[in-house]
Amino acid sequence: MTKKASWAEPFKIKMVEPLFMTTREQRVKAIEEAGYNTFLLPSELVYIDLLTDSGTSAMSDRQWAGLMLGDEAYAGSRNYYHLEEAIRKYYGYKYVVPTHQGRGAENILSQILIKKGQLVPGNMYFTTTRLHQELAGGTFADIIVDEAHDPRSTFPFKGNVDLGKLQALIDAHGAERIAYVSIATTVNMAGGQPISLANLKALRKLCTKQGIRIIHDMTRVAENAYMIKMLEEGQGHRSAADIVKEICSLTDGATMSAKKDALVNIGGFMATNEWDVFEEARNMVVVYEGLHTYGGLAGRDMEAMAIGITESVDDDHIRARVGQVEYLGKKLIDMGIPIVLPIGSHGVFLDAKAFLPHVPQTAFPAQALAAELYIDSGVRAMERGIVSAGRNKETGDHYYPELELVRLTIPRRVYTQAHMDVVAESVERVYERRDRITGLKMTYEPKYLRFFQARFEPLGA
Repeated sequence: MTKKASWAEPFKIKMVEPLFMTTREQRVKAIEEAGYNTFLLPSELVYIDLLTDSGTSAMSDRQWAGLMLGDEAYAGSRNYYHLEEAIRKYYGYKYVVPTHQGRGAENILSQILIKKGQLVPGNMYFTTTRLHQELAGGTFADIIVDEAHDPRSTFPFKGNVDLGKLQALIDAHGAERIAYVSIATTVNMAGGQPISLANLKALRKLCTKQGIRIIHDMTRVAENAYMIKMLEEGQGHRSAADIVKEICSLTDGATMSAKKDALVNIGGFMATNEWDVFEEARNMVVVYEGLHTYGGLAGRDMEAMAIGITESVDDDHIRARVGQVEYLGKKLIDMGIPIVLPIGSHGVFLDAKAFLPHVPQTAFPAQALAAELYIDSGVRAMERGIVSAGRNKETGDHYYPELELVRLTIPRRVYTQAHMDVVAESVERVYERRDRITGLKMTYEPKYLRFFQARFEPLGA
């Protein structure tokens, strides 16, 4: 039998940032002062930061060199044209409007495409996306496959659309009531789960027949393409770049937070194949972001983004990126830790309901678990459950998602496998004393996107 070969990251380290390890007493004080919300912790008190992969990746030497080539002209920066060229080459969209980050693109696109009272079906909600849809007068409708709501299901493409659910919406309300279908490649709130190429093709056929647009949240499209390459029959021989281009060709437009796949610390864009939508967007971007050739970004940021897009679809890069996530996930599975299955592409998601079955969802078990993990080791994770889900805008009651998760999100090109070992060992220690973890009560709730700024305290405090 041939022994399986080890793999290593396709890069070497040129610069390091020293980490500061706190004491348990310091961490207890810090989490209390942060209201048991990991978003409110000072980063200098965090040892391994798995809060998010958004804007936290390490840029390459080429990207850093690109920063020095920034053309900071107010209008017509050459870096904008480099960015436009990269997007057309690797994604295929005709028209590009840069924005400061993904939510800037979501805001503009939602205002253009959504009329008050329309529905926006999608393969599970995302926090900022749904909020912009609601602020534009729309209502999100979940049309993801049922397997996505079951953390134990091993169905490989939990990001798939249930075409029957979409057809039922069309039959009940009419195609004209559908603003567009919102498709995320790798569904964050489901645990970083991909959509299959076959499902996307079937969706394209249905939407074309009904005259409905498909809008692509392409934040992690390269990761989704890699999962298609590895898991979907007949796709294994293709490059990730080739699959990325085909995914985009099946949609009408996109929003992108370049802070994920594209390996930059700030930036995003809206893209479309429709001139009329582009014309409206480049007018609106001037109001909300900046001129249409910079959209709230410095020229150097656009240059780094253009280079990052090129690097993001490299097979060696994406194999190592997803491979590190799989490494952590498999360690946790071997330890008997309940996580979302299959392992996702950008993070490992702890199943807080199974981890803390004695804590009711109204006591915010995922929030409590994230706080306890920080106290144990200084590892910062984030809640993806009832707090993130927010409230129903009509009733004012909490949304009660089936998935109550803690996301261990791995930045790209930042941590070593040894860091992943430390994370796994901390999760295991917390799991061994899980019966002692109590729930939380919310003491402060902001109006929008409460998970960023809400504050909590332990029950009985």
